[in-house]
Amino acid sequence: MSSQLHITNGDSFTTKLRNLNLGGEIITWREMLCEGKTETNVGSESFWKTRFEFLNKNYKVTKSWFIEKTLKEYRSLCNHKQEDHIVLWFEYDLFCQINMLAVISWLKSNRPFAEISMVCCGEEDDSDTLYGLNDLSDEQILNLYNHRTYLNQDDVEYADYVWQLYCSDNPIRLENLKDFSSFQFTYLESAIRAHLMRFPSIKNGLNEVENNILRLANSANPKSKSELMATVLKNQGRYGFGDTQYDRLFVKLKPMFKSFKPVKLSKTGNDILVGKTSYYSCIQENDVFLGGALKYSFLYNTDTDRILKL
Repeated sequence: MSSQLHITNGDSFTTKLRNLNLGGEIITWREMLCEGKTETNVGSESFWKTRFEFLNKNYKVTKSWFIEKTLKEYRSLCNHKQEDHIVLWFEYDLFCQINMLAVISWLKSNRPFAEISMVCCGEEDDSDTLYGLNDLSDEQILNLYNHRTYLNQDDVEYADYVWQLYCSDNPIRLENLKDFSSFQFTYLESAIRAHLMRFPSIKNGLNEVENNILRLANSANPKSKSELMATVLKNQGRYGFGDTQYDRLFVKLKPMFKSFKPVKLSKTGNDILVGKTSYYSCIQENDVFLGGALKYSFLYNTDTDRILKL
């Protein structure tokens, strides 16, 4: 009798999955590897030390919280050595896809003989809407589960390779990847493209996520900061960020705003939005990482969709 282990993208979906009684244990992957420095050796002492330092500095995550929520769950994953089938539950967005790569890299090293299958959601109908797992009905989830994708060795090797590139110090290596369609990762190419657009634009020094905040503040005329937040969360495309991540960005972009009630851009904000001036020198920091690369050591050319090294 084969045994099954589910690895999910978050606590909310873990609760939903438990109620479906699909059999097997469930582990929740509690990380946000799309932000901050990452290392290739997922699960090593050095890896977790690097992650804690980032989360502690930028999100005030305490050591006790990190141990209780992240490390205990990871150790539980380490202790599940008997399951011969592992089901991954991740979504279309950058947040999920980067976590997925890390998990597959870990499985490649630590569970080399396990059968790995994957449930990914996003484009579930003919509309332009992208759906998360929690947006789906139980019936839709069961249907995805019954038609899940089984990863072969080439898929696993490729996911691990993309993870290595994500953790490298040069995003141009990721930019040069061309063979996504040869493997069974429907949403990975668009997620990597979204990642590359997080490097500062050559036009105004802000990246796509930051420029999107200014565009929505200018076009949607939100009446308050909370309304701006709701608008940004709804119209963020393929990033999958949460309000805590956007709160940090709102603080960084505060000089772009004249007020938040109602939301109005300052003259500086308007000038930067239309590309009259650049905010690069004001926003630049020397210790901000996207994966393994320093964010402000590269620029994104929006005209050519290419990364430039400074």
